[in-house]
Amino acid sequence: MKLTWLDISIVLLYLGSMVTIGWVLRKKARQNKESYLMGGKSLPWWLLGLSDASDMFDISGTMWMVALCFIYGMKSIWIPWLWPVFNQVFLMMYLSKWLRRSNATTGAEWLATRFGKDRKVNASHISVVVFALLGCFGFLAYGFVGLGKFMEIFIPWSSVQPYFPFHVSPEYVPHIYGIVFTLFATFYSVIGGMHSIVLGDLIKYIILTIACIAVGVIAIIRLHGHPLSVPEGWHNPFFGKQLGLDWSKIISDANKKIAEDGFSPFGFFFMMMLFKGVFASLAGPAPNYDMQKILSTRSPKEASKMTGFVSIVLLPIRYALIIGLTVLALLNYNQLNLSSPGGTDFEKILPTAIIQFIPAGIMGLLFTGLLGAFMSTFSGTLNAAQAYVVNDIYIKYINPKATNQQIIRRNYAVGVAVVLLSILLGFFVKNVNSVLQWIVGALYGGYIAANMFKWYWWRFNANGFFWGMASGIAAALVFPYLFAGQLPLYNWPLLFLISVVGSIVGTYTAKPTDMETLKKFYVSVRPWGFWKPVQLLVQQENPAFEPNRRFSLDMFNVVIGIIAQCCLTILPMYLVLWMKLPFLVTAGILLVIIIILKKTWWARLEN
Repeated sequence: MKLTWLDISIVLLYLGSMVTIGWVLRKKARQNKESYLMGGKSLPWWLLGLSDASDMFDISGTMWMVALCFIYGMKSIWIPWLWPVFNQVFLMMYLSKWLRRSNATTGAEWLATRFGKDRKVNASHISVVVFALLGCFGFLAYGFVGLGKFMEIFIPWSSVQPYFPFHVSPEYVPHIYGIVFTLFATFYSVIGGMHSIVLGDLIKYIILTIACIAVGVIAIIRLHGHPLSVPEGWHNPFFGKQLGLDWSKIISDANKKIAEDGFSPFGFFFMMMLFKGVFASLAGPAPNYDMQKILSTRSPKEASKMTGFVSIVLLPIRYALIIGLTVLALLNYNQLNLSSPGGTDFEKILPTAIIQFIPAGIMGLLFTGLLGAFMSTFSGTLNAAQAYVVNDIYIKYINPKATNQQIIRRNYAVGVAVVLLSILLGFFVKNVNSVLQWIVGALYGGYIAANMFKWYWWRFNANGFFWGMASGIAAALVFPYLFAGQLPLYNWPLLFLISVVGSIVGTYTAKPTDMETLKKFYVSVRPWGFWKPVQLLVQQENPAFEPNRRFSLDMFNVVIGIIAQCCLTILPMYLVLWMKLPFLVTAGILLVIIIILKKTWWARLEN
């Protein structure tokens, strides 16, 4: 099956609307820096939540998750804990409002509220900017490669090659497609700023929702009366020390993929993910589009609502698509062409299943939605990169008195430069999984220690932050060469230890942060943790001040929130597979948790 004129018309209509949105909103974006980068902090929480969810519904990640679901079955719901996905629960329960109370524009600017504005703060400020840009470049390259693979299936290179004046090797075909649509996405995100990005995300989310539900329904119909040929244990989300899936009698290459991924000792892999994930979540959001959306909300209370809304609108819809395409691929595996120069490429299941088994019209919606998913993730990440370069380098160090016109021009120039560099990096990426593993297993591992200490320990200072970040980032860049061929997650404890040592040594080799800065931060952000000396000084000046005593309640909400998030993930999978009893039990657990959280979280939201 190929794209019909109906499908192509839907795609062209969407692309045209994105260009129009960027052009129409360009004047609003040019009003000032805050309007361009943060939508003027005037957008409603639910709209920012939809936009944030749309950014997370990226094409590369969805291709990766469909491949995981195909091979690992119900156990695949745990593997995205590599990010970790449950960091949204920590944000929802308390960290979003802590972050939003700063009124900062970026994560780097936020440091001044915690450490003051002396010389050592400038060094820590630069370390955050470097980390943010490395993360942005990594995600842009990751999305670039995923988009190329996706487009290659729908538009065969053989039909395009005659119009190109030069020969392109097969391994670089996805990169050519990536370049074309990356440049297109650049236009509306650079011209229209945050207003354009959020409105585009809303349109894309509506399209994707319709398409994902349709794919789920098609899978249910096709599956009726046709059992899946999968290994024993594929339908069971629970596991032991070993993965326990043997594809040798069904699809032997799936066993090779499991061996390449390094997930086979699943019990150990899961504990490592959980251990890393908890610390990563305690550290708060990384300096990317997620943090920018939180800082763009109208109030701390709305920041909490926004991050809670993300999981609700993202997970059921995304997993309806993932399990739907997985079922269609399993039922018709012999019709799929997953071959690549490196062997069977399971990351091609998503585009191949769409073009083989989804009818016209629905295919156009899904194709458009996933293309929009790339564009929204790309634009959100690009917006974050622009914010860090313009706000935290150009304005802070080069031209503090820049006019609005100068700032907008620099945003345009930075946007183009970031895009070109990400395209260049994309040519060195082997596949989606490789860059993903480096980002979540190595780079983010170097970020965690310093950013965890900053929230919960009063004595932690700018010097400690700088050396914690510097040692972690340096180790993240070196480890892939020292431990070549090993899953980055398994090196994370050593990476974390290096960063912890750097943080503590750096902290105690410099004097504490100015107490006035600490008191102001403590009163405005109101964190819990090891803040007793600061708390006592604040209470001496203001005996009526009440410290944050919500640690136990916040942690209780986090635990049941993670369980609810798992339920939201697995419910559409049980529904499409028509596993009635597990579906009803999961729905019952989710309902009970919603009732509890209404009393323990929603009713107690505060600014």
